[in-house]
Amino acid sequence: MYLSIQECIDMSDLTEDEVLAIAEHEDLPEMLAVELGSYLVHSAGGERRIKQMIQDDLRAAQAKGNHQHAAVLKHVLRHFLEHHAAAQA
Repeated sequence: MYLSIQECIDMSDLTEDEVLAIAEHEDLPEMLAVELGSYLVHSAGGERRIKQMIQDDLRAAQAKGNHQHAAVLKHVLRHFLEHHAAAQA
């Protein structure tokens, strides 16, 4: 039996948008970003690292003048912080 990418995302404790932000930041295919994100979200300091990745992506989008992508990333960051308390430490 094989798992779909969505099933893997669902088991990662991350949203698809959070995974996509990790993929963007680390220049990884989505499946590898799921694996990295799942590892980080369950490791000490990992949630803070993911927060930093999203913030880096947000700053890069703003610097490029990509306001639509920056708005999406702001929403992703807000959602991540609401659901991952350790990221706020």
